[in-house]
Amino acid sequence: MPGLVPLSGSERSELPAARPAGELDLSTAITVTIIVRRRAEVPEELITGPETLTSAEFAERYGSDPADVALATEVLARHGLTVTESRPESRRLEVNGTIAELSAAFGTTLTQVASPHPDGSGDVVHRYRSGGLSVPAELAGIVTAVLGLDNRPQARPQFRRFTAHPMAQRATAPDAAPGLTAVPLTALQVASFYKFPAGTDGSGQAIAIIELGGGYSRSDLDSYFSGLGLATPSVTAVGVDGGSNSPGQPADGEVELDIEVAGAVAPSAAQFVYFAPNTDQGFVDAISEAVHATPAPIVVSISWGGAENTWAAQSRTAMDNAIADAAVLGVTVTVAAGDNGSSDDPNNPSGPVQCDFPASSPHALACGGTQLAGDASTGTIASEVVWNEIANKEGAGGGGVSAVFGLPSWQASAGVGDIAGTSTPGRGVPDVAGNADPVTGYEVVVDGQRQPIGGTSAVAPLWAGLIARLAQATGKRFGLLQPLIYAGVTPGAAAPGFNDIVQGNNGAYSAGPGWDACTGLGSPDGQALLTRLSS
Repeated sequence: MPGLVPLSGSERSELPAARPAGELDLSTAITVTIIVRRRAEVPEELITGPETLTSAEFAERYGSDPADVALATEVLARHGLTVTESRPESRRLEVNGTIAELSAAFGTTLTQVASPHPDGSGDVVHRYRSGGLSVPAELAGIVTAVLGLDNRPQARPQFRRFTAHPMAQRATAPDAAPGLTAVPLTALQVASFYKFPAGTDGSGQAIAIIELGGGYSRSDLDSYFSGLGLATPSVTAVGVDGGSNSPGQPADGEVELDIEVAGAVAPSAAQFVYFAPNTDQGFVDAISEAVHATPAPIVVSISWGGAENTWAAQSRTAMDNAIADAAVLGVTVTVAAGDNGSSDDPNNPSGPVQCDFPASSPHALACGGTQLAGDASTGTIASEVVWNEIANKEGAGGGGVSAVFGLPSWQASAGVGDIAGTSTPGRGVPDVAGNADPVTGYEVVVDGQRQPIGGTSAVAPLWAGLIARLAQATGKRFGLLQPLIYAGVTPGAAAPGFNDIVQGNNGAYSAGPGWDACTGLGSPDGQALLTRLSS
């Protein structure tokens, strides 16, 4: 039998805090996801729009080649592995085998360890590897990623609870207008401040939401929406890789925040909530399932992520490709930019700069955070500044310049600088922003309790709801929204359709006129954005 060859980009970093947690049963059968190459590369002009394809058309042109799938099935069978399912549109193969067989086939050693969960909730026992993988020589250049051997928790939810006391008031950030008091807001109030287009409610649109833990209860949703005078929207849970709607966990705050914010601002849109394990495999599979659903959603909302350097390159590439696929299908992907300022590190908020991924994917609409205050009775904004409550241990909006992805063509004229402290350019994060400070957080119902929650987690579903309403009003599928909203943007100048945020910082980066690495182009003026996108 031919030997193995290294799989480029498969190296996983060591976890310094990992410790042995018993013997791993090598006879246990598990399922991994293998991604194979495209039959043809997707033209950049198709990703940037405006043409869109159906999932079936995409599979025929840019999915996996049947010959590659047949060869992979044959070669893996010689190693005792079984391809249980093939998804040509997303180029994914489900491959089953024992841990011993999979380890041998891909040239690695797996152990069982306990390591801290990225969200700080405690230790998690999981399979673990470090270093790179290999693939059978016959599959060199065909297999591009092997996901799921190491099933460490990959991401953290990007929500923040107000840690003082419920519904308390606090003075706004130092950069805000003097004399203002920050208070929690409802999603409807935020939509009013941002002038979401009148006469729209998301009718005829579908919003997909990605969750990597936790769950929701119908009673919580009914309580929340009835409190706003709204009917509970259609919400359907979809399981991926064994994931399920499982309320009663800390991540419920994420799940119900996402559903409630999106549902409040786009109450007539149908929601499909994809639950997957918190692993790189689960994350990629959930996005792929959501993007290629029939009918395709108008938008996918993601409020989970992790620092760029915590991902294996193969995992980042696989997820970025899945989000690029979404653009071709006319699906916009909104992603929270992170809640830990420019360092993206909850344990070291003033540490070295780092972007959060998948927000840093150039194919994702990265959503940063602000603190919003104004007159809710008139919908008039009195102050909006960068969210930065690090001094109160309540986080700050993520943002910066990617160390992994280059500067996209549509962002080239926006005035994106270099990574702080370097002369290295890259993709600027975020693209857009919205209210995220837990002090002005969203009044939601989680596990039976009414409470304000913030974080850029709230901004991703807020923008998802806005996009559903813009799609309803225009009859368009936007896909990759950035080429449209960055068109004509110049350094230091406000972009039409946005409230330019010019005060505050997230650590290493400061806000200013035009695009900045704290709030991107700014928060939305929905009616102005509709006018711009309709032209």
